[in-house]
Amino acid sequence: MNKMGLEEYKGVFVFAQQVDNKLSNIAFELLGKARDLAKDLDTDVTAMLFGSDIKNLADELAEYGADRVIVVDSPELKEYRTEPYAHAMASVINKYKPEIVLVGATAIGRDLGPTVSARVATGLTADCTSLEIGDFPLVAIPNQEQKHNQLLMTRPAFGGNTIATIACPDNRPQMATVRPGVMQKIDKIEGAKAVIEEFDPGFVPNDKYVEILDIVKAVSDTVDIMDAKILVSGGRGVGSPENFKILEDLAEVLGGQVSCSRAVVDAGWKPKDLQVGQTGKTVRPNVYFAIGISGAIQHVAGMEESDIIVAINKDEDAPIFDVADYGVVGDLNKIVPALTQAIKAELAAK
Repeated sequence: MNKMGLEEYKGVFVFAQQVDNKLSNIAFELLGKARDLAKDLDTDVTAMLFGSDIKNLADELAEYGADRVIVVDSPELKEYRTEPYAHAMASVINKYKPEIVLVGATAIGRDLGPTVSARVATGLTADCTSLEIGDFPLVAIPNQEQKHNQLLMTRPAFGGNTIATIACPDNRPQMATVRPGVMQKIDKIEGAKAVIEEFDPGFVPNDKYVEILDIVKAVSDTVDIMDAKILVSGGRGVGSPENFKILEDLAEVLGGQVSCSRAVVDAGWKPKDLQVGQTGKTVRPNVYFAIGISGAIQHVAGMEESDIIVAINKDEDAPIFDVADYGVVGDLNKIVPALTQAIKAELAAK
């Protein structure tokens, strides 16, 4: 891409992920962020909706902030497959020339985003925790041009020990993937409508079009921890898988969910979908109990946005106390059951 053509690129585009003709929550979260970015750039927000028989989802995208929805509707896009989806998105980018493209860092997005960025010859910053419009370099350097209105993409680097802010000043679009739970969707604007444009990139199946033989869905009866208002989260300090029973009792009286740290998943005590942290899920409940969790920076990255954080740990120097609103130093085996009993008594009194 030549440097001259950068100003042709306008607008903030979001990949509106849908699975089984139902929009994923990440689509709405990205639209919320896209609105902020578009406001700073004085431009508009476009959702890219790919699938088969999915035009009926466009109005819902409008209600969460899309000004325009570009629909690519084809039987080739019924299930997610890398090749047809990458072809669809790269074609949309080449035709509509967006300045910014946001993709969720889901299993689908982590496959699709990098594939597309390579195809359209631009960069991609993965797993961003913050996105804003600003100057790059951040501080002007003598004899070097400082560019304005750049997408500044911030993400943890070196295992979370530092925060890197990355820009893509010489190529367009500027692309980023963002984890579910990091950005916040707007309150629904009932009855909002968007401009809907259908686009056909033309699909020519080739040997990169995989054939899906079977789709096996995991049946889960638990609530997604990302939707829980109260999380009772356990770490290695809980001691054993059996001992999680006392956390489950607390979660039950509070109407919350149990979650855990990476050490617990690595030990095989709990399934991966309950893991909070940089390699797990980002959560923002109203109340987060961190029980027997030391508070490594990778874990904190996944829960520090919780409204209230209560830490229980026998080590008074545990880093978790640095982010906790309330901290109790002591034996979780005594404190947690006592807390559960006290809440039960309180509820009974009501």
